[in-house]
Amino acid sequence: MPDTPRWGADDELGTLHYITDTVRTRALAAARTGRTVSLARAVHPRPAPVGPGAATDGEAAWQQSMLYTGTPPAAIAEQWTITPHHPAITHLDALSHIIVDGTVYPGVPVEDRVTPAGVTTGSTAVFGAGILTRGVFLDLAPGARLADGYPITARTLDTATRAADTTVQSGDAIVVRTGCDPVNPNRAAMPGLDRSAVAWLDERRISVWVGDTGDAWPPLDPTDPMPLHRRGLHDLGLPLVDSADLEALTSTCAETGRNSFLLLLAPPRIHGASGTPVNPIAVF
Repeated sequence: MPDTPRWGADDELGTLHYITDTVRTRALAAARTGRTVSLARAVHPRPAPVGPGAATDGEAAWQQSMLYTGTPPAAIAEQWTITPHHPAITHLDALSHIIVDGTVYPGVPVEDRVTPAGVTTGSTAVFGAGILTRGVFLDLAPGARLADGYPITARTLDTATRAADTTVQSGDAIVVRTGCDPVNPNRAAMPGLDRSAVAWLDERRISVWVGDTGDAWPPLDPTDPMPLHRRGLHDLGLPLVDSADLEALTSTCAETGRNSFLLLLAPPRIHGASGTPVNPIAVF
């Protein structure tokens, strides 16, 4: 793991630097048939509370108020209240999301990055041009789910890569299925990456992580919690797509006999946010 920012103290892209024009060209070649698969969870908004004394539902990921335009109504519109990092929403973490020892990536004091109006640098604004690279699917529990609290190690990822009969290359995104649901009302122990797995991502110059789950809960090591977010995102500058829905992708990979594809991320061009809903698209 780097002790100093490899791309400088003002960097906002992190491991997206690995996605060169050559990497994008290679990714485009992975789209052979044009078949597309969404990796996003379906969102079902709840009605927003209205009226005097109405309280906001803190458990709702997405709340919606219906509006009419004009009198008499000429159109229907909505107003949304969104919690982007909620596990019920597939979302893309910006590099400013995680604070460690009072700093955000790349080691900048959090007070120098965050204002009441939003994040000044390292926000979702850097994703405005979209992300295009090759995606590699690794299924850690084919036909099943990982056991509660299962530690995902470097060896786990190596085994899954061999099973996928593929080679991970610099600039690739990896899409990792555990079979577990991050919306976990029963508070079952969740599987997650350990420190060796994050080092594996670093050594292979992975550009983006996409997973149905990522960090274990409760932590595998209480002295080193959330290594994917704290070490991967904060230390390495690795953008993370959390809470992906990978079941349709699993079926498509099995049907086509392929585990690599063109991966497209086109989040909205929102400035100042630490994360945004996103709909990752795999193109076969």
